[in-house]
Amino acid sequence: MPIGSLNGKDEDKTADRTGSIAATPAAVTTGQAVTEGPVEADLAIARATVSEVLGRGGKDTSAPWENPITGARGTVTPVASSYTQDGFTCRDFLASYVRAGAEAWLQGEACRMHQGRWEVRSLKPWKRS
Repeated sequence: MPIGSLNGKDEDKTADRTGSIAATPAAVTTGQAVTEGPVEADLAIARATVSEVLGRGGKDTSAPWENPITGARGTVTPVASSYTQDGFTCRDFLASYVRAGAEAWLQGEACRMHQGRWEVRSLKPWKRS
């Protein structure tokens, strides 16, 4: 039932709508770069995976991530050694992002914040140097 009818208004006779996920454009062909950029729902899952993989510690670790709703997936891999910044232990990482046959790489920095939880401080498209 449309919300308007609950309030006694029958002006909106359109179908019920919920959620806020925008429609996505048609997929690009396999092997091309992601042109639209990652969506926030995908980035949230990637960030959680960063926290998980860095929290496990260890050397040369990586972990896959996937968003079953959007079909996006990738892998998070810490790079280099940890360092101290602003009094926190931090580490850089790379994350792959694959969606609809297109792929991209993201680079980021995560730091062990209060209560020992790793939080992503930056995440942006990877720039080859």
